[in-house]
This record gives sequence, structure tokens and C-alpha cells, in this order.
Amino acid sequence: MRTIRNNSRKPLVVPLPRGKTLFLGPGKTGQISFQAADHAPLRRMIAEGDLELMEDESGSGRGDTGNESVRGSTHGHQPGSTSRQAGDR
Repeated sequence: MRTIRNNSRKPLVVPLPRGKTLFLGPGKTGQISFQAADHAPLRRMIAEGDLELMEDESGSGRGDTGNESVRGSTHGHQPGSTSRQAGDR
């Protein structure tokens, strides 16, 4: 993943490939895919200075075992919690 930052003082609507958009407030950052970084409208916004493409300092970012999304979702439940069945059956 790549990180982009809104350098302008206004909210931006960033066009991404496949008809997707990213909404960034002033000074906020967002993550985009490596393929999206080559998208022509996005490149134009970077060239105009509205957006800044920041290099990831952690390398490729793949295989990070500390990332919650890699470990899977608990769907709102705490890991290791026990559920108690109650009521008539």
C-alpha cells in the first residue's frame, strides 16, 4: 500500500481506478494500492501539488503479522470470550 497526503486547505475527492474515489480532508492521509498510484488523474493531482505521495518506511508492508487485518476479524467479539446460551429451547 502507498500513502497519500492532502496538502491543500480544502477537502479533496481523489479519483481512483475502477470508478472508486477517496475523500481526503485537509492535511489528512489515506492509503491506496500500488496500481492506483499510476492512475493518470491521481498523478495530475500530485503534479499540481494538491497531493503528496509518501514512500512507505516499513518496506513493502506485506507479511506484517502485527496487522489486525492480517490476523482476521473477530466480528465484534473479543478473542477468547465465552458465550453463554440462555433461555428456553
